[in-house]
Amino acid sequence: MARSDNNSLSTLFALTAQVPKVEFITDSLLERVADEARHAPRLRMNYNFHCSVEEPVNRLLNAMQRGTFVPVHRHLSPSLSESCVVLRGRVGVIIYDDCGQVMERRLVGVGADACGFDIEAGIWHGLVVLEDDTVLFEVKQGPYAPLSAENIAPWSPDAQDEEAVAEFVKALEQSFE
Repeated sequence: MARSDNNSLSTLFALTAQVPKVEFITDSLLERVADEARHAPRLRMNYNFHCSVEEPVNRLLNAMQRGTFVPVHRHLSPSLSESCVVLRGRVGVIIYDDCGQVMERRLVGVGADACGFDIEAGIWHGLVVLEDDTVLFEVKQGPYAPLSAENIAPWSPDAQDEEAVAEFVKALEQSFE
């Protein structure tokens, strides 16, 4: 970094009283978050790079194990798009129309022809984890908003119905075999 750039950064940090944050996405970080997902009840674990869910951009690792359930959903209210890059493992991404018909099914991840995806707000989508220790890097607009009932597809099983969830996940896995 040029000396003038360094002085500019020093001045900026002095004015904002913030210490610059730099994190690297290493194999050990991916393994640590994947291990936490293995032991989590939902078989998923996030690792946030953003300091607050109120930030205008949320950046995170999402580690997932096979069998985790991601309901078919959309981001309509609030209107949020999301972008993901698969750093480790593989997922199946499914895009649906408003009636629940599959519009597109795509294998995404290591060894696939797609390594990530970008989904605009309002599009029904879901995914199934096809390999244990899968880790995605996600970027979403903030602030974070939990999914409301209107954003969960009526054809997606209720997360509390363990039997329906297991059947749904198994059917999705089989559709990518």
